[in-house]
Amino acid sequence: MKITQESKDWDLVIKGHSSLFDLNFNDLWRYRDLLFMFVKRDFVSFYKQTVLGPLWFFIQPIFTTIVFTFVFGNLAGISTDGLPKYLFYLTGITSWNYFSDCLSKTSTVFKDNASIFGKVYFPRLIMPLSIVVSNLVRFGVQMLLLILTMIYFYFFPETGTSFQVTTAILLFPFLVLLMALLGLGLGLIITAMTTKYRDLTFLVTFGVQLLMYATTITYPLSYAREKGYGYLVEYNPMTPIIEAFRFAFLGKGEFTFLSIGYATLVTLIILFFGIIIFNKTEKNFVDTI
Repeated sequence: MKITQESKDWDLVIKGHSSLFDLNFNDLWRYRDLLFMFVKRDFVSFYKQTVLGPLWFFIQPIFTTIVFTFVFGNLAGISTDGLPKYLFYLTGITSWNYFSDCLSKTSTVFKDNASIFGKVYFPRLIMPLSIVVSNLVRFGVQMLLLILTMIYFYFFPETGTSFQVTTAILLFPFLVLLMALLGLGLGLIITAMTTKYRDLTFLVTFGVQLLMYATTITYPLSYAREKGYGYLVEYNPMTPIIEAFRFAFLGKGEFTFLSIGYATLVTLIILFFGIIIFNKTEKNFVDTI
């Protein structure tokens, strides 16, 4: 049988990447249906056999906020810049949870999905992207909790405290995007490294907890400056994002466009290197995982 030129025009050609920058972003769009399938799978599988189901979206931030209010607000007496303590901690926890979930779950993508990656082809970046998108559902539910709490404190304010929504709330979608991309970038770097250094898997949870205390979740930036370590906290790219998030919804926080610009620049750099490293590792990770 003679092979004609027309028979060589394949619909899809699978080949190894020729360079680090051969990222094939077009494939992500072509496989968008697979992305949403993974999102649905993550949501259903995680809560399918739980008694309370999606109610855990509410329970976790509520109890964490209560503990933070008691420990840091009442026992330690840390200032909340004149904001209601519960609202102050809840805004930080809500935004931090989304970032930390994206980071933690993305950091184990290769290890958790080695069996799938070794059997069928699809753009590997689809998997970490599905984690970021599926976590948006949880973030959206927790944002609803935050808004309901704000409404409560608006009608029943605490003595000596006040808050107000500012025009910076228009930056809310951008702040969410920054949190997602920063968590994604760091997670891609870590998951690529864990293919060779499995010990990193055990350090991720511990490291995320330490990073939280290096961010203005349990204290305002003004308190860190007063204690003399504010400059260290400001280098953390999540700090400007949390401060802007708090300023947008509560009217208090160290918000400047310069600090947001710094967070954006660091996020883009980390994301760039994360995608490059992920792209390099996914070519032969099955041999080392």
